[in-house]
Amino acid sequence: MAPEQHRSGNGRTELGRFLRARRAQVTPEDVGLPAASGLRRTPGLRREELATLAGVSIDYYARLERGTETRPSSSVIDALAHALRLGEVEHKHLRDLAAGADRPATTSTIAAGQTVLPGIELLLDSLRPNPAHVVTGTFAVLAANPGGLGLFPGLEDWPAEQRNIVRYVFLHPAARDAFDNWDNEVRGSVAWLRALAGVEPDNPDLTVLVEELLRKSPEFARLWDRYDVKGNTHGHKTFHHPEAGDLTLGYHGMTLSGAPGQHLVVYYSEPGSPDYDAMVRLDSTKRAQTAEPATSTLGSGVADGGL
Repeated sequence: MAPEQHRSGNGRTELGRFLRARRAQVTPEDVGLPAASGLRRTPGLRREELATLAGVSIDYYARLERGTETRPSSSVIDALAHALRLGEVEHKHLRDLAAGADRPATTSTIAAGQTVLPGIELLLDSLRPNPAHVVTGTFAVLAANPGGLGLFPGLEDWPAEQRNIVRYVFLHPAARDAFDNWDNEVRGSVAWLRALAGVEPDNPDLTVLVEELLRKSPEFARLWDRYDVKGNTHGHKTFHHPEAGDLTLGYHGMTLSGAPGQHLVVYYSEPGSPDYDAMVRLDSTKRAQTAEPATSTLGSGVADGGL
């Protein structure tokens, strides 16, 4: 079966896709139902099983998946979330999808601005040696200080308009070695884009990026069909950098006030630690390697079809 394509502007379809994907990942044993004898043609729960667990009729639930029922009550959404064993982020995503299911399709353009605010480049430079960059919701890199771009080996070799961290994770040959846990990185990247698709289904940058990755990366297509969602904006990552060595850095992502769709991401480590020393090496090495100013505006990172 061909991987599902990303279609914008159809909240009804998106709600049904999410319900089907999550239903397929819950087994009868997970929710205390007796295991059926023989082979099951349906992975996970059957429609009638989920409907019973949520306390709705089979016909009503089927209409939700088909997109012909577009006004589920909050109590129905909560019951489905409980039956599907959704976490907090997934539960919120289901609410967002249900809220958008009754809105008509739209052709309006929703995209982050591609120009950073005045003063942001100075701020990025002042954060050195901490790697920092400004990205859109789809992780297109708009601006960065030396470490913020150099943290991802080889990303600086791509044209400015193609520099996107999610694209890098899936398509750059250096990415698997750059991350200590590449599997976790790809899962998190897809889950972030899935969450974004729920609240910005008409985002043209998202549509272009997802369609490109569906064509070029079987791993992306497989994870996209799972429909996991995630909204983490902080944590820790371990990198294996060919010039700076191994380093584990914390990170925080912050929405930029006055710049819709843009986020500042800053990496950090405890001063005096080996990771901090590696961060300093990264900053000084990348600063010395480039003839550009310490901070450069890089472009949208959304390509028109490939590398």
